[in-house]
Amino acid sequence: MRRLLIKLMGLILLFVGLYFFGQDIIFVSGYYPYFYSKIPATGSVLAIIAGVLSLVFFRRETGSLGWIFLGVGIVLVFLSGGVILKPTSLWNFLVAFTTLTVGYKLLTEGRINF
Repeated sequence: MRRLLIKLMGLILLFVGLYFFGQDIIFVSGYYPYFYSKIPATGSVLAIIAGVLSLVFFRRETGSLGWIFLGVGIVLVFLSGGVILKPTSLWNFLVAFTTLTVGYKLLTEGRINF
């Protein structure tokens, strides 16, 4: 029962860290007057979809290819200008990063080594 409680606490801390990080990221879409201007945005969506599908359904056959697709998709999202990072304070970053790492450590190992 104690191990389950530790894992649950780790999962909660992981989600709290993701929430704090997610507050400072804005995803936007825009109007593109020319057809070639939206190629990075379309490519990012297609690459992320292909990566997720290959990781979920074809993990054994195309596992590393799925990670490559996800990486290319994330790079294309930033190249298309669809992500805006708001300024954040050092304190907010510290809280977000700490809760994210402590939550992950509790979820995977069940303890924190200081």
